[in-house]
Amino acid sequence: MKVAIVILNWNGKALLEKFLPSVIKYSKDEATIYVADNNSSDDSISFLQNTYPDIKIVQNKINGGYAKGYNDALKYIDADVYALVNSDIEVSENWLKPIIKQFKSNKNIAAIQPKLLDFKDKQKFEYAGAAGGFVDFMGYPYCKGRIFMELENDEKQYDDNYNIFWATGACFFIRSNVFHQLKGFDEDYFAHQEEIDLCWRIQNEGYNIQYVGASKVYHVGGATLQETNPHKTFLNFRNSLFTICKNVPKRFVFLVIFFRLILDGIAGIKFLIELRPIHTWSIVKAHFSFYKNLPKMLRKRRFISFKQTKYYQTFSIVWQHFILRKDKFSEIN
Repeated sequence: MKVAIVILNWNGKALLEKFLPSVIKYSKDEATIYVADNNSSDDSISFLQNTYPDIKIVQNKINGGYAKGYNDALKYIDADVYALVNSDIEVSENWLKPIIKQFKSNKNIAAIQPKLLDFKDKQKFEYAGAAGGFVDFMGYPYCKGRIFMELENDEKQYDDNYNIFWATGACFFIRSNVFHQLKGFDEDYFAHQEEIDLCWRIQNEGYNIQYVGASKVYHVGGATLQETNPHKTFLNFRNSLFTICKNVPKRFVFLVIFFRLILDGIAGIKFLIELRPIHTWSIVKAHFSFYKNLPKMLRKRRFISFKQTKYYQTFSIVWQHFILRKDKFSEIN
């Protein structure tokens, strides 16, 4: 099985210096390593050429974000499986073998994620994907090992393999033929939640997505809206509505959108109470951008098969967590 590890980079020389050595050390025998550069203005390219001449470089003409960046680069990479790895990921010994074994065991497995732990606290799961992602009826994402901001310690409770609903974009393995069949990530997203959309489309085509607990990686990441700029708030809220509009079965889609718009309004009020009005304004802008793009998103539904109709594990993770005070995946029903 031909595996290509593809690290997307934009002005990330410091991250490449820090994290590339572990990727090379623990991957060079099983995979070819690429850096897809999103038109960096720093000296990332010269650093790679001088320090790691064996690493292959794909140079994108513009910075199209995560979605377009990978779509553009993967056109030029020949492999059976793409491993899309963030530049702030530290990998561990033998991280690839169990994933490759799982792909070989079942041709219907289209995508896989490893166990995602926090680089800053390696006993904790990391926000971006933890031990595999799920969504509730309203399309809110959560994970085994992470419910909203509550992160579990890794106590080997998620060491097995199992089906999940979405795999983290921080370390995302996908069969190349499936990636190209579905035309990759939706470039209207730019960044944030495009992996959830792609995973939803994968399952709407009848494929499976899995978590492999024997493979461990450590992610630096950034979890909270408080620590981010308002543009990330805008992208998260807008792109979540895009994903629902495209992928929720017809009989539920307008109901789910209606309730999500209401819940987004409540989130906006919460930001105001917390004296963060700029994030409230980001939600307002996200909604207007969604309305503007609604005809386009509805047209995209025509190309989705909807072979998978049961997409949610629980009706409302918001209710389970904020009202019933359930913090762990094992408590959710």
